[in-house]
Amino acid sequence: MKLELGQVLVADPELLAQQEEQLSAENPENDNEQDEEMTVDDKLCIECGDQPAELYCMACDEQFCNVCFGYLHRTGKRKDHAIKKFADETAETNENGEVQSSSDAPDSVSVNNMDIDEQSEPASGTMTPNTTLSMSAEPIIIVSPGSASFGSWLMQRTKYIPIRLTRGERKLLRLLEAALNVSEYTDKVDVLAYSSKAKRIIGQLQEICSILAGLVVATDMKLGQEMFEDKDFARNAKWFKKIFEIGRRYKIMNPEKMRDSFGKLMYMVMDSRLPEIQQVMEFDLYMPILTVHSFLESKDCLALLEDNLVVQATAEIYPDHKKRSQIQAEIKQKEQAIESLARRYYKPGIISQDEIRQCLYSIGDNHSYLRSNKNPVEKMQKYLQQYFHPENIESEYTLAISSGRAGARLSHNHEKQYYYVNQSLTLWSIIMNDMFMLWSLADQDLLSTNGRYRLLDNGQGLNRVQSCPAVSRAMQGVISTAQKRAKSWIGSSAVHLGDRSVPNAWFFLDKYLQVPQILNPLESVISNIDVVARDPFVYDWIRSQFGSVEDLKKTILCDFFKHAFDGSGADNFQEAGSCIDGRLTSAWNWTNSISKKPYLKIFLLCGFTGFNGTDGF
Repeated sequence: MKLELGQVLVADPELLAQQEEQLSAENPENDNEQDEEMTVDDKLCIECGDQPAELYCMACDEQFCNVCFGYLHRTGKRKDHAIKKFADETAETNENGEVQSSSDAPDSVSVNNMDIDEQSEPASGTMTPNTTLSMSAEPIIIVSPGSASFGSWLMQRTKYIPIRLTRGERKLLRLLEAALNVSEYTDKVDVLAYSSKAKRIIGQLQEICSILAGLVVATDMKLGQEMFEDKDFARNAKWFKKIFEIGRRYKIMNPEKMRDSFGKLMYMVMDSRLPEIQQVMEFDLYMPILTVHSFLESKDCLALLEDNLVVQATAEIYPDHKKRSQIQAEIKQKEQAIESLARRYYKPGIISQDEIRQCLYSIGDNHSYLRSNKNPVEKMQKYLQQYFHPENIESEYTLAISSGRAGARLSHNHEKQYYYVNQSLTLWSIIMNDMFMLWSLADQDLLSTNGRYRLLDNGQGLNRVQSCPAVSRAMQGVISTAQKRAKSWIGSSAVHLGDRSVPNAWFFLDKYLQVPQILNPLESVISNIDVVARDPFVYDWIRSQFGSVEDLKKTILCDFFKHAFDGSGADNFQEAGSCIDGRLTSAWNWTNSISKKPYLKIFLLCGFTGFNGTDGF
């Protein structure tokens, strides 16, 4: 029974106490449930709840594991909080926020660095309170179709959708790829040597420009003579900027392409923006990526995006369970919508009909990208909900994992693991939906002139470590959205960016580009099992080995949901575990063991070739 505020204010305190005792006596289960919810293992981290607590923050009066503490105390006044290791009873904090432990204690703990167990020199690109960012002060908005109109949603979305390459641009792309394939840029620049790094960078950039010039001469002698007759690269700066912009734009729409050469491309553009390099070369290789929104804005044609006919002109046509006549009718309607918009918004001398078609095709490419990258994540969520339930547990298909068993580094019961997997897939779905935006922000972080990088050996060779403020800010919005959808969050919310685990924004992008490479083949196998099981010999083999077709599917999915989300993949909780990046590390670790699985034969029968494209498994 609830009382109004006025009744509480005028009521007798003794009477209220009696009513509260009566309510608690009538509903004893509520108090027990609240006590159970509030009970937390005092040996675990207060943030993630699944890692042993290693540090105690005296200012926060809470205990954390190394990863969560480093993430939550990386900036602001929190980085100066005094901490105490549970292994040591005494600890003092100096002016820099470092803990001075006793002589028999381990190395000093640094609060200012993301690496808790070791202190390294500050990076030249580390953000300081006086550092200014070339970012908008407005918050990053994670755009998704919702209550807003399609026109306003599309207006925001197209700010990150790159324009599809034209035929002429594709010729330049082939020149760029050929030049990058023979270049040894990173092998000669990102090394520890006594010679001047600026001289090495200038020499390599001049070499790549010379290679491009030679390829232009080889393909078009007349054009090559006009452009590079006096070998003055600065005169053709616009052409060099354009060709590198084409490569960056192409990679966004085709993430499976340029796997070996795109890193070199980005590092070339990054180095060309250094002041000492620009001073000698008199130009850099940077040009903003051409998007649908920026192109239409330059042509004063943004009204195109608010036209209701754009929905039909950019819709993707699915052939599943449709007759050929129906598919042909949908194609014809789409082509008519495109031609109608091209005629309606055509402006002589400003924007041509072909350019309007190119913009519409680019928006359609975005829909295709979402289907091939986001849909597999959502299908895996449906499989999780279809074959498993958090409360109804089948003994043969339990999702429970225990640290130390079968390579797992987390301990979850069936219900906790179910929600942990579901929220991880939700997070990946949001990231895939906003991947174009994250590409744009990563491009901004990598090519920013405000922060320099430093070379660091992170166990995988020398890598460029650089801060990622724009991507970090966007990821906080993504995680916040995922937490709201999941309601309760299991595991750590730490994101590794600009540290030993994820050195820079390109590593971040490359990491999450693996999500569709992992889930697409798996989803394809699950959906094709029914097809291959029509063969009587295959069906008999499935029955003898797994019991039934449905049992085979549940066996594969149970193994994936358990061991692709068990915190494995590294020998420490800094690089794996329940953090945001560690979830993906565990999934990739699971793919490496696919050849040892008892269901490998059915994978091969379903057309499985590997999780890494043409490279095999």
